[in-house]
Amino acid sequence: MPEESSKKKTVVIRVPRANVWMIATLVLAVLLTVLYLRGGTGVVTGLSANDAANKVIDYINKNLVQTGTATFVSVKEVSGVYEVTTSYQGQDIPIYVTKDGTLLFVSQPINTGTEVTTTTTQSTVVPKTDKPTVGLYIFSYCPAGTAALDSYAIVEKLLGSKADMRVKFFSNMHGDHELQQNEIQECIQESEPSKYWDYASKYVQEVYNKCGATRDVNCDKNESMNLMQKVGIDSEKIMNCVKENGETLYSNDKNDASKFNLESSPSLVINDLSFGYNFDRSAEGIKNLVCSAFKTPPAECSQTLSESSAAPSGGC
Repeated sequence: MPEESSKKKTVVIRVPRANVWMIATLVLAVLLTVLYLRGGTGVVTGLSANDAANKVIDYINKNLVQTGTATFVSVKEVSGVYEVTTSYQGQDIPIYVTKDGTLLFVSQPINTGTEVTTTTTQSTVVPKTDKPTVGLYIFSYCPAGTAALDSYAIVEKLLGSKADMRVKFFSNMHGDHELQQNEIQECIQESEPSKYWDYASKYVQEVYNKCGATRDVNCDKNESMNLMQKVGIDSEKIMNCVKENGETLYSNDKNDASKFNLESSPSLVINDLSFGYNFDRSAEGIKNLVCSAFKTPPAECSQTLSESSAAPSGGC
């Protein structure tokens, strides 16, 4: 065999900030590597999907993950390569590997036969109403979505009597615990709307931080009920709502998200104008957007809130 075939070649690429386990590792540069995953003396051709997935997980845990463990979620063929979905710290991350097992990369492959459509960013004028309707669309266990929820709750406490502000849920990509939490928060907003914001403002600390890593349905249920009791919400009433009406409420919000072609958590919609995920997620940034939607901004809009961005620029 030629000597060249036994060497590794490394290409440095930029890593999207949303790839959590990439941020956690010290070897960010090692993302596109020509490697022989079987450790043998030659290029292995025709790996099965499961074999490729096992090699990807093994490589990530040995070379890229600094703390914790990445686990296997699913594998499928996409445009001639395998897409291996991994899970790390509560976030699902797709990894791509060629079928011969020699090329591993993290980024959606680009189809060179597809014409790229560019969109020109234009100045956005928010439609003005007497009482703006505002929706924050998130996945309840999306790190970026839950961080934005903290900022959003602060704004609601300032402007909630002047604007109709809701949180809407439209995916449970992280698992059954996320489906349950989505429906719990749907039901709190439906049954105890005045107390929801106390729950929302404490959710990250009291529930997400405790159950996000374990992805455990019972943890999510128990910690959610504990938090509901702390903020004066009838937890039994809410869990009954989840059983009887949670699916319907959740489906309604998913339909709303589809209407606006939303894909990422968090996304923001004000007076039926979608900002998608590209908005200032600090409390001050969200406040300014909501205030721009009033025909006559209330006095509360003159108050300055935190300008610290509570969420990374990426999303789920």
